Amino acid sequence: MASGTRSASLAADGLKVPSLSFPSPHGEENARKQCLVFFIPGNPGLADYYTPFLATLRQLLDETEKRTATHAFHLYGQNLIGFEDADHEPFGGEVVPFGLESQICHFYDRLKSMRIQQDGNPRKGTHFDEVIVMGHSVGAYITIEIFHRHHLQLQQRDAKAAELKLKSAILLFPAVSHLAKSPSGQRLNMVRTTPFLDRNAHHIAKRFVDLWPESALNLFIRKALGFSPHAAAVTTRFLRSRDGIWQAIHLGKDELGTITEERWSEELWEVAEDLKEEEEEAEAQGDRNTARSVPKFFFYFGEDDHWVANECRDEFIEKRTAHNNRGSGRTRIVMDEDGIPHAFCINHSEVVAEKVKVWIDKIAGQ
Repeated sequence: MASGTRSASLAADGLKVPSLSFPSPHGEENARKQCLVFFIPGNPGLADYYTPFLATLRQLLDETEKRTATHAFHLYGQNLIGFEDADHEPFGGEVVPFGLESQICHFYDRLKSMRIQQDGNPRKGTHFDEVIVMGHSVGAYITIEIFHRHHLQLQQRDAKAAELKLKSAILLFPAVSHLAKSPSGQRLNMVRTTPFLDRNAHHIAKRFVDLWPESALNLFIRKALGFSPHAAAVTTRFLRSRDGIWQAIHLGKDELGTITEERWSEELWEVAEDLKEEEEEAEAQGDRNTARSVPKFFFYFGEDDHWVANECRDEFIEKRTAHNNRGSGRTRIVMDEDGIPHAFCINHSEVVAEKVKVWIDKIAGQ
């Protein structure tokens, strides 16, 4: 951050950050484990891009809940901060958009504040029994960082951290190392390393977009870019917002400087400290195979993702596979074979929701 500048302040402690909520229809049943499935979007960080994805996942999990009475899954997604004009003070002057560190801290705090909200459940206002965090693109990096920081706080016997029962993470098209080496990262890095563009790219982009009537802009996005009507409407709203473009470019440049060499310890990829007792109990009941087979991290990589350098992805997979083979790692890695693009939420929400549903069933022991 440049000297004399500061990140914008959130309005009303972040209460105006847009969110999506798809609660379980069985949330009143106290006998079920109340499981929060928390989604963190990519950049640009508008949760509404993922409405079709989360709505489809809700329908699929309803089928799981009808079939078994063990869990009630509550889906929740929230914008990255700074992408809704109402959630922060205007950018400009000494006030700059939110960086990656601000996003990580915000979402970790938000997760720790989440409570059961279902009317009729005697445990309303208490913590969820289990939390699954899903992240897309940079949202996957944010998710891993949250698990990393949570692990450190558990080691320090932090009481508030112990109340948050992080169980597993589902990481979709994850951007987790050497972002600047990816094809799109190289292009953005040119903006970042060219002084004029570094200072003015967001102004140029915003002025160009403002030349378009809203209806013409929406039509161009649908016809020329091939976006679904829903995704086109979200994109039009994002581009026409006061600060959205600046927030997206600022965060993207910060991602390039932060998402570099992998620096997480091997302990991160192993079973969480606060879930070891639960696993040992399952083993004592003769369910050793199930207890040992639930991954802590599911990675879903694109075959040719323009935000992921293939050689860096392959090196990351090799490290995780070697750790798994030593018997300690708890990662499962899946390579896309269906040609699904990085921005799956534009036209491929349903097929990705079907894959995620299978993984959630696996995590829940279904």
